[in-house]
Amino acid sequence: MTTPATGKTDRSAEVVRKHREYLWPAVTNFYQRPLVAERASMQHVWDIEGRKYLDFFGGILTVSVGHCHPKVTARVQEQAGRLQHLSTLYPNEQIVGLAEKIAQITPGKLTSSFFSNSGTEANEAAVMLARMATGRFEVIALRHAYSGASQLGKTLTAHASWRKGGVVSVGIEHAINPYCYRCPLGLRYPDCGVACANDVRNLIETSSGGSIAAFIAEPIQGVGGFITPPAEYFKIVFRAVKDYGGLFISDEVQTGFGRTGKKWFGIEQWEVTPDIITCAKGIANGAPMGATVTTAELAQKFQGLTISTFGGNPVSCAAARATIEVIEEEKLLDNCAAMGAHFRAGLDALAEKHKLIGDVRGKGLMLGLELVRDRATKEPAPKETGLLLERARDNGLLIGKGGLYGNCIRLAPPLNISKSDVDEALRLLDKSFGEVPVPA
Repeated sequence: MTTPATGKTDRSAEVVRKHREYLWPAVTNFYQRPLVAERASMQHVWDIEGRKYLDFFGGILTVSVGHCHPKVTARVQEQAGRLQHLSTLYPNEQIVGLAEKIAQITPGKLTSSFFSNSGTEANEAAVMLARMATGRFEVIALRHAYSGASQLGKTLTAHASWRKGGVVSVGIEHAINPYCYRCPLGLRYPDCGVACANDVRNLIETSSGGSIAAFIAEPIQGVGGFITPPAEYFKIVFRAVKDYGGLFISDEVQTGFGRTGKKWFGIEQWEVTPDIITCAKGIANGAPMGATVTTAELAQKFQGLTISTFGGNPVSCAAARATIEVIEEEKLLDNCAAMGAHFRAGLDALAEKHKLIGDVRGKGLMLGLELVRDRATKEPAPKETGLLLERARDNGLLIGKGGLYGNCIRLAPPLNISKSDVDEALRLLDKSFGEVPVPA
């Protein structure tokens, strides 16, 4: 581990001290010694001491095309010098240009956008629209889901650590999620017949009034630990939702904009066309932006008036449009699929070598490892997960974690990484796993 130069440590310590003094304690940081970031470029981040890191978490799946990508940065700088803000009360070329571009890449007839500031707001807008359009109130979400930090977002979430604060559960029910590694029904895929998908139908029939406003799910559950469903899952659920009059909302906050490879949106991997897509994070490569995209017909059913003071501001719209163009021009949907396959093969090899790895899952460049103390019992290994995060940081690699038990590693680098980047990440992961004590 590199020791920072004398004197520079004081800067880092002072930032951490002020963070603890002036920000809410709930604003959590990674690491025993929080990493104070100073700058970043493409796949790398530098801390305030000048230490360089390979970033394989991308600002929580937000840095789609690399930190400070020259094209995105230039568009932001140009727009900031021309028009920064007026609110949605005034149309401008940037907001309509982005909306038109999104209409071109979304599946089916999803051509009408509402822009906000975050994934939380995008999900709020989607649920509100579904209730208005159907005249019904009840919404089905999934266990282990994460849908945002607002009161409705927390209510849709089914992950104890993120639900505290007094959620209002009226009108929200949670179905069993497709967590094959820890099947709550004690079954094994494919012999299970995807019984978890059928639970959605059962839940509607027993815990609702027999019809619903909507079903909302992440194609791959992000905070839940990159839980990835079987191929049949969403097709079965889609039929059930439609049979009971509901709208299908695909929460693409983490899976959208090419993250799962080949396709623009994660739900397309399962050959389902939703009624509403919500997105944020990777849409603008780090600029604050949320979007709720639906059909023109459904958009007309929003009742009353609405605005978004900051949503769809010209600077964020310019960043999002540039991000999409980079993905197209650099063929990053294909690169994500190719590098994801190479990365997955390397992770499978690590699982053969390191007994802590109980499961490898995900798609594209959204890959997860679930760490366990014993593969037979699948006892979660949150302590070892924390140690791995620390060792990886000390070795120069930034990774994420998640999962209900805090034992899942989340790996999500920028979509334009190269084979050499993936190989270096695998080398550093291998080294870091070797430095974590294996449970007796």
